[in-house]
Amino acid sequence: MSPLLAQLSPSVTNLIRLDHTHVLSAFHQYEIGSSDRLKRGLADSVCLAIELHTQLEEEVFYPALRVVADTEMLRKSTPEHDEMRGLIARLRAMTVSDPVYDDTFFELMRHVMHHVADEETLLLPAAERLIPEQLAELGARFNKRRLELAAPRTPELAASFARSLSAGTLLAAGGAVLAGAHLLTRHRLGERGLGLGRGRSARPI
Repeated sequence: MSPLLAQLSPSVTNLIRLDHTHVLSAFHQYEIGSSDRLKRGLADSVCLAIELHTQLEEEVFYPALRVVADTEMLRKSTPEHDEMRGLIARLRAMTVSDPVYDDTFFELMRHVMHHVADEETLLLPAAERLIPEQLAELGARFNKRRLELAAPRTPELAASFARSLSAGTLLAAGGAVLAGAHLLTRHRLGERGLGLGRGRSARPI
């Protein structure tokens, strides 16, 4: 990866906050009275997002922070992730009509909200105070690894996303996809302008 692109990357702490915002937003769209299709789509989207996010934190963020601050809060973060994974496994083993499906989803929500509160009040500020010079590079690694982890699960991600949309938001989603394609094209053109196209290999981090 180009050192320039690494420097221009969003910080890892801001990427983590953005992930938190997206998951909490999906949580708040979940309503007991919604259709089974919509509830399953939202739950699947949340579960996939949590799985990717927790693995990214464990592979990229936690090891970097552990070097300078091996605190009790950091040590309990991975076990908390494991509790979330257990709840995700339970949800996936159920049908939406299961009497405890909603309760299990809300239990997952409570675990995530508690974990997010701890990270955003303690771990992320600690990283910004102790390793500010590493945050952009860690952010670049975080995003690169996200693409690697998400690639094999693209069909699953697309299916859960489609199920999570109500009929009224499908048109807006289509517009977002077109806008995303346009931005991706501009990004690739920008890389070529920086000399990062096929004619020049990128240097790994």
